[in-house]
Amino acid sequence: MPNILELRDVHTYYDKSHVLQGTTFHVSEGQIVSLLGRNGSGRSTTMKSVCGMVPPRSGSILFRGKEISRMKSFSICRQGIAFVPEEREVFKNLSVDENLYMGVQKGAKGSPHWTIDQMFGYFPKLKERRNTKAGSLSGGEQQMLTICRSLLGNPLLILVDEPTEGLAPQVVTAVGEAIQDINSCGVSVLLVEQKLTIAMKISHQVCVMGHGEIVFEGTPDELLKRQDIIDEWIAV
Repeated sequence: MPNILELRDVHTYYDKSHVLQGTTFHVSEGQIVSLLGRNGSGRSTTMKSVCGMVPPRSGSILFRGKEISRMKSFSICRQGIAFVPEEREVFKNLSVDENLYMGVQKGAKGSPHWTIDQMFGYFPKLKERRNTKAGSLSGGEQQMLTICRSLLGNPLLILVDEPTEGLAPQVVTAVGEAIQDINSCGVSVLLVEQKLTIAMKISHQVCVMGHGEIVFEGTPDELLKRQDIIDEWIAV
């Protein structure tokens, strides 16, 4: 399959702090690719560089073969990329329904089309609380809401940063299954996930980050055979 996203020698800074130091990897169309690594390795910065929140100083980011590294975030979104941040960032004073309607966009050409009813099918709990203000939801419900709001922009690629952080086991399972189903409908996924078991179960490819660069790239099975990589770059 062709690459939907490609990073080539990307260098990103926070002021003088050199975070991404030549990050290079790709996501093929239809894949779930997980970025693994310890906190501070550069995974979230990679996400923010792709979506224009922290633009790289050098290197190239291609989406469907088009350079996007110098675009504004809203332009990148319109190309067909959605971002689910770790912080969730729901509109706390708006209801669940209102949050979802805020996410509805036409979407990029050729993207799958999602409806609010489909979102409620994934997460029935949101339907039960559709008139509740988002600020009153649990952490798991806010995560569900953020994923659904992002999907309603009808993206071709969705970036999901730490979706299971702090969630109860049953919610973790539901989120993992939803990501797999979203992918089966034609949406490529770039996932940052701390829970190795979830990432290994749902990913087609995994990339391990360390010190702002990719130190391993391969299938989950290939990574499981590299205990040296797991011990040095992932295990806590």
